[in-house]
Amino acid sequence: MITFANVETTPEALQRYRALFTACFPAGAAERFSAEYLDWLYRANPDGRVIGFDAWDGDTLAAHYVCLPAQARFEGQTVRVLLSLNTATHPSYQGQGLFSQLAHMCYDAATALGFDAVYGVANANSTPGFIRKLGFQLVGPLEARIGFGPLLRKDSQRTASFERHWSAAALAWRCANPNNPVQRRNGAQGSEFFAPSLSPLLPAIATLAHAPATPAVASVRWASPLRLFIGMLPEAERAYWNYASIPQRLRPSPLNLIFKPLSARVTRLDPARIRFSFLDFDAY
Repeated sequence: MITFANVETTPEALQRYRALFTACFPAGAAERFSAEYLDWLYRANPDGRVIGFDAWDGDTLAAHYVCLPAQARFEGQTVRVLLSLNTATHPSYQGQGLFSQLAHMCYDAATALGFDAVYGVANANSTPGFIRKLGFQLVGPLEARIGFGPLLRKDSQRTASFERHWSAAALAWRCANPNNPVQRRNGAQGSEFFAPSLSPLLPAIATLAHAPATPAVASVRWASPLRLFIGMLPEAERAYWNYASIPQRLRPSPLNLIFKPLSARVTRLDPARIRFSFLDFDAY
């Protein structure tokens, strides 16, 4: 008989989740879920510990789903959101609809706790399930581009339909990812953030026009002129002339931004006015 319980963040629970991820994912993908990484992700986030549920069959962890608390701005107002994150169903229990049950339980709990929306980045395989079964909006595919120089026009930074709101504590925490630390430097259009990606000569880049001070974040000593941008920018702001789109056939999987309102304060997003980068999800 399947039973359900809130996720836990004790060291013992994190070890159980590591074991489940190892059973569910290929070796290369499972390696990222170290004890240090899960403690950072599940426990240390200044916006709150993860929210989610586990499915149990006796003493066997059958499925697991968590969302990460965060703050965002929707049409200029600050709202509480969740980032849909880790989900795994043990191979012996797949096809039983456990993920959908866990997701509905998670969103109901988040609504009761006062969260306004949940967003995520889904690949081509998982996007249809989020849309059809869980009622998410398919906002649009993320851009994947390689280029150099600024991404924004000089007259940018108008009000976005949706963007993450980074406090100093949350930004410092995000940059301290033990698997892939993020570095920062001052740029012509604001603070630039770099993370290792496909190659040391091709770092992922994100630009925040009004980022809070983060003394603990390492400064970039040298940055390759080539950059990888994964995300979305408002149509009125972006300047992609110097960034070439990566062909679909060369991408591991197309990534889509998905969004689900949980309160009356939030409605569907305007895809033409999204400000979103690798900082805002778990790409790097």
